[in-house]
Amino acid sequence: MDNNERRDNGMVYKSDKSVYEQEVRARKLTHELNTMDTSDFDGIEKKVKDLFGKCAGHVRVNPPFYCDYGVNIEVGEKCFINYNCTMLDCAKIVIGDYCLLAPNVSIYAVGHPIHPACRNTGYMYSEEVHIGDNVWIGGNTVICAGVTIGDNVVIGAGSVVTRDIPSWTFAAGNPCKVIREITDEDLEFYFKKKKFDEEAFEDMKKTWEENKGNKRFPFRSDGQ
Repeated sequence: MDNNERRDNGMVYKSDKSVYEQEVRARKLTHELNTMDTSDFDGIEKKVKDLFGKCAGHVRVNPPFYCDYGVNIEVGEKCFINYNCTMLDCAKIVIGDYCLLAPNVSIYAVGHPIHPACRNTGYMYSEEVHIGDNVWIGGNTVICAGVTIGDNVVIGAGSVVTRDIPSWTFAAGNPCKVIREITDEDLEFYFKKKKFDEEAFEDMKKTWEENKGNKRFPFRSDGQ
């Protein structure tokens, strides 16, 4: 097997000339993306869809954006990826629907052996990263290889996620740990103990009523 086959079969591999050749397409497309008129939203979205392996629907990326291959990135419906995000997609990076990635989020689906005698031979590994639906990843977060983040999760800014995070939780820190569950008691608040004003809250309730059953508006209970 060559090193591309080794990588794609989940084996350790070396980043040799044949591997670099597969990166050329992504290098060209990300250069084009990152030098586009940033007000050309439609053109940027088209370029992103050319770059990514899969886009389920509308996705917005604020350049600059960086990745290794692009084809290993799968993004769901109506996701937003903010400025200066990096995805090392040596294995698949799968992002669900309605996700928000804040500026400077980095996702690393690749790693190196811990022992220097092994690491310095050039061998590395790749492990998939999976992010569920309705997830908000705070700014300057790092998500490491092999991590799965569940649905309806918030990751606090500056976190380093080295282990799986369960659904319906707020997690933060280095290393990232679950701080608490997210419940329907959080519906009234937008920041700490600041409550939505009555006009905004009534408007949200109207939206929820009009979109019953849509996973974009999940609830922990039937009460709205």
